[in-house]
Amino acid sequence: MQIPAGALLQTINTPDDLKKVPKEKLHQVCDELRQYIIDVVSVHGGHFAASLGVVELSVALHYIYNTPYDQLVWDVGHQAYGHKILTGRRDDFSTNRKYGGLSGFPKRSESEYDTFGVGHSSTSISAALGMA
Repeated sequence: MQIPAGALLQTINTPDDLKKVPKEKLHQVCDELRQYIIDVVSVHGGHFAASLGVVELSVALHYIYNTPYDQLVWDVGHQAYGHKILTGRRDDFSTNRKYGGLSGFPKRSESEYDTFGVGHSSTSISAALGMA
């Protein structure tokens, strides 16, 4: 079952696409991203809270920084759903955490935007220090 994203979110396949959105419309991107995560996870399963709590942060980081050159490190893998959607995996997001689908966590072999294979919390600080 393919769940449609909002009209503006459908135009964003990479952070470069996100950067073309006027700042005044970023709140709409956040609203649509949040709703898309809710819609997909409600049907296909996953973790809501961590990703919903960082929707604005995910949008802001990809809007401001030059990812993947500027590396993002997530503290908890479940925070990365919005990140995955904004980095070319929106149309496959319904396969998240399914056999043969997207990983539930950032996975370096899945995307150049995933700089660290984070799982659960507290490994990010040492990883980021190692990358610095």
